[in-house]
This record gives sequence, structure tokens and C-alpha cells, in this order.
Amino acid sequence: MDERKGSLTGIWNGLYSYSSGLSVTFVATLIDSGRALSGATHEPNVLGTRPGGTLYALLSGSRQGGAISFVKTYDEPGPRFYAPVSYEGALNGDATEIEGRWRIGDGTSGKFLMIRSGDQALALEAKKRAKV
Repeated sequence: MDERKGSLTGIWNGLYSYSSGLSVTFVATLIDSGRALSGATHEPNVLGTRPGGTLYALLSGSRQGGAISFVKTYDEPGPRFYAPVSYEGALNGDATEIEGRWRIGDGTSGKFLMIRSGDQALALEAKKRAKV
């Protein structure tokens, strides 16, 4: 069975980066309804009006096999920092990581990586066992 056909519903830990080197962590809750994806994110506010706070956003998108795309729309109104962000990525073979690029309408873009929550702990445990 192709694992990429499995559900993506769950908690994902992510990181997106700007070309300047700034990286931001986030947590995404994905709901996989066949070809449709929805969900929400929260992340630290490192830019914009209230640095140090938390930003919340809604996700809406789709998947076709291992190709993932969604738009993140922030709850916070305001300047380009909160403009909708388009994400396009690829799901790895065991459906534990999504990696790709993000972009904002003004041309700002960067890379992102999402790892299914719990898989980090499993991978670390497997590495520990392999050393024994």
C-alpha cells in the first residue's frame, strides 16, 4: 500500500524559513477529507504589530497523491506580514513529512518542513535502539 494515500489528519510540527535566514516554528492541525485539506496553525509572532504574541491562522487546500497545497489565512488583519500564504509541498513515502516552498503575493517566499507529531520521538527512539 502506498503510505501517501493514508490520512494526514493530525498534529504536525513545522518550520518555515525566509531567504534572510529567519526561521519560524509553527504547529498545524490538519484535517484530511480525501482530496480536501483544512485545519489551523499557531506560531509565535516574530514580525508585525505584536512581537512576542501568538498568531493563529486557518488552512484550506488539497492533496493529490503526494502533492500537497494549501493557503494559510491569518486571523490577524494588517500589513503584508498577515497576507494569505500559499504552500506547495511533497509528502514523503511514509507520510511523516511534508517539505516544500511557501510564497506571499508580493513575491516573498521561502522553504518549509512539517513533521507529523510523535514521529520525532519515534525516530529518536529508533536511533537510540540502533546504537545499543
